[in-house]
Amino acid sequence: MFGPSTPRSQPQPGHLYDVAVIGAGLAGTELAWRLAHAGQDVLLVSQALDHLGNLYQPTIREAGFPPGSVFAQVASQMAPDTDGWTFHRLLKAEIEATVGIHLLQSTVTALDEAEDRVTLSTWEGPALHARQAVLAVGAFLKGRLLIGDTMEDAGRLSEVAYDFLADDLAASGVYLTGREGHARGVEGAPPYDVRFLTPAPAELDGFRLRRFDRVWAVGQCTPGEHTYAGVLTDAARLAAQLPAGGGTA
Repeated sequence: MFGPSTPRSQPQPGHLYDVAVIGAGLAGTELAWRLAHAGQDVLLVSQALDHLGNLYQPTIREAGFPPGSVFAQVASQMAPDTDGWTFHRLLKAEIEATVGIHLLQSTVTALDEAEDRVTLSTWEGPALHARQAVLAVGAFLKGRLLIGDTMEDAGRLSEVAYDFLADDLAASGVYLTGREGHARGVEGAPPYDVRFLTPAPAELDGFRLRRFDRVWAVGQCTPGEHTYAGVLTDAARLAAQLPAGGGTA
């Protein structure tokens, strides 16, 4: 049986979540899991739920997941196996079974902050509402994937870039800077480069975007160099900082 047997909320149009996490990579997945275990009503929205928690390599060998993370918990269930697809399948089942997380496949295009909430516009039409919103979009904020001489408008193959969301942040006054990362070829997978945007360091007060009261950022979509362990540790730190009930910290 998949999914929680006793969901914390029954989301309907206009439902107000405690926290909306945009992006279900490492940081977003870890953050949503920790917030839900702390009793918060969490929306975890991703462009592709089939890619939830995907790594940048086809195995979890030498991933270095920190103890206490959901990633370390799932990895321990499959040891000594290191197959990335098996890991992804077990991780997705764990998140689906976590009370307090509503998984939604959708593409967020804009954020609009009001006095008591953040409204998330989407490609698909319905607006989403939460007391706090967290950007955990990894390398997808206007991401461009380069494999050899080919360039895709994506952070990784088959995963669409957040171009509209990047434009909306810029229109809100958030200064975005460019970054580039490289993934080496592993076990038959070709090497690739990815170019993307992040808020400039001066745009952040810790994890909070300075131009907002209720919007935060975590993971690879923030400035600096990031490892798996660092991203998951930052997600744990942010989960401890986000105020219960959605008030500003």
